[in-house]
Amino acid sequence: MAIERILKDEASEEKGERARMASFVGAMAIADLVKTTLGPKGMDKILQSTGRGREVTVTNDGATILKSLHIDNPAAKVLVDISKVQDDEVGDGTTSVVVLAGELLREAEKLVAAKIHPMTIISGFRMAAECARNALLQKVVDNKADAEKFRSDLMHIAMTTLSSKILSQDKEHFANLAVDAVMRLKGSTNLEAIQIIKKPGGSLKNSFLDEGFILDKKIGIGQPKRIENAKILVANTAMDTDKVKIYGARVRVDSMSRVAEIEGAEKDKMREKVQKIIGHGINCFVNRQLIYNFPEELFADAGILAIEHADFDGIERLALVTGGEIASTFDNPESVKLGHCKLIEEIMIGEDKLIHFSGVAMGQACTIVLRGASHHVLDEAERSLHDALCVLSQTVNDSRVLLGGGWPEMVMARELDELTRRTAGKKSLAIEAFSRAVLAIPTTIADNAGLDSAELISQLRAEHHKEGCTAGIDVISGSVGDMAELGISESFKVKQAVLLSATEAAEMILRVDQIITCAPRRREDHM
Repeated sequence: MAIERILKDEASEEKGERARMASFVGAMAIADLVKTTLGPKGMDKILQSTGRGREVTVTNDGATILKSLHIDNPAAKVLVDISKVQDDEVGDGTTSVVVLAGELLREAEKLVAAKIHPMTIISGFRMAAECARNALLQKVVDNKADAEKFRSDLMHIAMTTLSSKILSQDKEHFANLAVDAVMRLKGSTNLEAIQIIKKPGGSLKNSFLDEGFILDKKIGIGQPKRIENAKILVANTAMDTDKVKIYGARVRVDSMSRVAEIEGAEKDKMREKVQKIIGHGINCFVNRQLIYNFPEELFADAGILAIEHADFDGIERLALVTGGEIASTFDNPESVKLGHCKLIEEIMIGEDKLIHFSGVAMGQACTIVLRGASHHVLDEAERSLHDALCVLSQTVNDSRVLLGGGWPEMVMARELDELTRRTAGKKSLAIEAFSRAVLAIPTTIADNAGLDSAELISQLRAEHHKEGCTAGIDVISGSVGDMAELGISESFKVKQAVLLSATEAAEMILRVDQIITCAPRRREDHM
């Protein structure tokens, strides 16, 4: 007797071996996709949308590439997610985390094929991850007490992060910008206070850091171009009602003079609103919405600088850095919190005029102005700089630093090999597999640089059996180099996040033994 199908027609399921195969293949395909972007000699990808405008993005940031892909495979989606979380949490290591998870699954596939139960593999991976983390913890360096050494650590970390990005040619310049900006935050990880403005023109070298806040707007006609000791009211309110504008209503009048009366009443209402705003004792008014000519005239007469249409991101940040709050009603001036800054003036960047607020209440605020040849270059430069800023702000809080260039992976692999020898049973095979997967990162870095990875990794392994070894891959000279001398450093927090996220993701995909694809529920027709 044939058993009736439980699932509806459009649903499908895959079981056991096939389900596991589908998961492994999907995850490994995603890892292979971003693998070529890893390391200082990693290549970029062009992402082109098929929508209107056919937007093009050129990037080698793992998270950006994966975010832009529409993926069907459920296991691949898990890897995309860990890459996004890595980007939000620490900012860097988005490619490494996917490559490591993909390699763990590639090794796990061989073990499953050798009839080792997934749960045994998972418990082996857990032991290995703990051991690898402890191996790194013993080697960390913390220079927080010594300001000068700590700054040089931050510079090295920023330069290492930027060396795999578009900014690698001017990495010293940008590392300086990023370190200066993050040091101003004094330990806060709120990157809202650092504003990045992109202006096409010039070259990337012309980018600079400016103290204070820059608003991408022009100052209106007949208004003061320079204000000292500014009191700023940041608002989100309609200032365009001095014309008759009653949506969907019909006004019947018996003569044109009545229309004039209505317009006059509208104008009086507007005048009253402007008087209320002026009554706050301000000399700068920034509005999210339009300001029509009539209120602008009134503000100019009162000697108040009125800025209209400041984009929402702009006014949110402006309110934050000047210490004000966004207001929308003006009846009680005492309850409105005004923003303050020492000087507002107009500046020129390239061909554009912008408004510069200096001496703002939030002292840590600053603006990085990026210059570059085209919008694509600027977008990628912003992503690269954002990664560096994230990593640095995390490192200021957790100041533990490791060397980079494949050194941490070699340290972990050495400890894992020791653990394999000490562990009895099938778990030791999983730990050995973990050790091989960890080595995939230096191998990929070498492969991407066109070097002989097998030769380099075996040389490194021999070096790392000596005590206090600081050897890693020097992709520039194409040989084994001293990471401490070359100043290649990474944040411990980034490495730890890569290790733990990749292990957990691999573990999650390994547990799968059935994939059920459901059809969406149809709407019932009640007609």
